[in-house]
Amino acid sequence: MAPVITADQVKKLRDQTGAGMMECKAALTEANGDFEEANTILRKRGLASAAKKAGRVAKEGLIGHSLSPDRSTGILVEVNCESDFVARTDDFRQLIKDVLAEIEQTGDAATEAWLTDPDGPVRKRVAATIAKLGENMAVPRFVRYAGKGFVGQYIHLGGKLGVQVEIGDVTPATSGREGLTTLVKEIAMQIAAASPGYASREAIPAGVLEKEKSIYRAQMENSGKPANVIDKIVEGKLGSFYQQMVLPDQPSIRDPKMTVKDVLAAAAKTLGSPVTITRFARLKVGENS
Repeated sequence: MAPVITADQVKKLRDQTGAGMMECKAALTEANGDFEEANTILRKRGLASAAKKAGRVAKEGLIGHSLSPDRSTGILVEVNCESDFVARTDDFRQLIKDVLAEIEQTGDAATEAWLTDPDGPVRKRVAATIAKLGENMAVPRFVRYAGKGFVGQYIHLGGKLGVQVEIGDVTPATSGREGLTTLVKEIAMQIAAASPGYASREAIPAGVLEKEKSIYRAQMENSGKPANVIDKIVEGKLGSFYQQMVLPDQPSIRDPKMTVKDVLAAAAKTLGSPVTITRFARLKVGENS
């Protein structure tokens, strides 16, 4: 029968090692309540030394990226550290490669809970690198697209900003064309530069749209204009909102006289079939998800 691990035991081990509550409880459970053995377990995992640095801010780092040869699968992951010096080390870059490999190997089972599991592979790899390099590190988020379209990526600012975009409705005949690769890169650069929020108007949550409308109406409430005129003004303001936040509605960074929707239409003619942007992600080091 497994021993009962008390809160006092967990607190005592945490105070001694600086490790997190969940890590301490897991170590005590594995050690059958043996305090010294639990301490050893934490030290072997690098968690005791890692946790002592956990309060320090890790806002530097890089965006790791991988793309399958057939462009059906792509991964972006943010890996943070405290200094740009550490971000340039071979050990830190190896950590990024290892984390990407873990995500790829885990596949669809790679979730946020999996990422943050103290006994999971990512947390263990991070803890070991913290112990080696002496800085706090973290893997706050990742994005994985697989099997639903043609995936492209764009990495900017020396790895501080990464974009991943997925194109749908791609036929086998068009997937190998250079024009498609060029299009995906252009769209990814657009996302990097213009930071849209949505892949289509339909993707905007109803609550967000209603909030925008209420703000515009409030701006007009003392104008004395008739309701039908206010409605038209609100629709006009929504148009500006779409141009800023919805990717297909944005002016193209390559040619501001065209929208991204126009760029997609022109590409469809060249490729011989329609293409659509199904989803995208934009990760910048240090930004909240």
